[in-house]
Amino acid sequence: MDFNNYLRIVIRSFIIFVAKYKIISTDTYMLQIRRTRIEELDKLMDIFEQSRRIMRESGNLKQWTGGYPTRKIVEKDVKDENSYVCVDEAGEVIGTFAFIYGEDPTYTRIYEGGWLDDERPYATIHRLASTKDSHGVAAACLDWCARQISNLRADTHRDNHILQHILLKHGFTYCGIIYLQNGDERLAYQKIILP
Repeated sequence: MDFNNYLRIVIRSFIIFVAKYKIISTDTYMLQIRRTRIEELDKLMDIFEQSRRIMRESGNLKQWTGGYPTRKIVEKDVKDENSYVCVDEAGEVIGTFAFIYGEDPTYTRIYEGGWLDDERPYATIHRLASTKDSHGVAAACLDWCARQISNLRADTHRDNHILQHILLKHGFTYCGIIYLQNGDERLAYQKIILP
């Protein structure tokens, strides 16, 4: 066996080992992701307020209005164990998101397009938010979610150009338009992770 073949085998074995034991994690971004604790609700509400300000400053004036997400929604996410936080090296919570396994009723019908895969189980990312001065929260969240399940969905407002860019950058594909229960339009995205 020559050196190049040996090196390929070693690298391949290392990649399989890392993937199997999830050694490479959000530590790449120096962020830890864990479930939200109920006592962190006030911090999350502050993060959502900071994210609303970021949206308004970037021209996204219509998303997350009327106090959305409400404390009741966020508390339900935490109690249902669907809420996660991003924690920096100093132990500060700097971001949050909801990660929900199973069918989302607002994704049952999609218009002006179609899902890449509408057969296999999926999880949905909702309410992704970060503090004003944080960096890498969205990347860490999306990378972490992609390691949990191979079929991911997300949606965002037409005016949320920041999240649209981030989703596309991280391998999501625009699939079409969905409508929330209140009738509001959202752009729908999906990412399929191939084995």
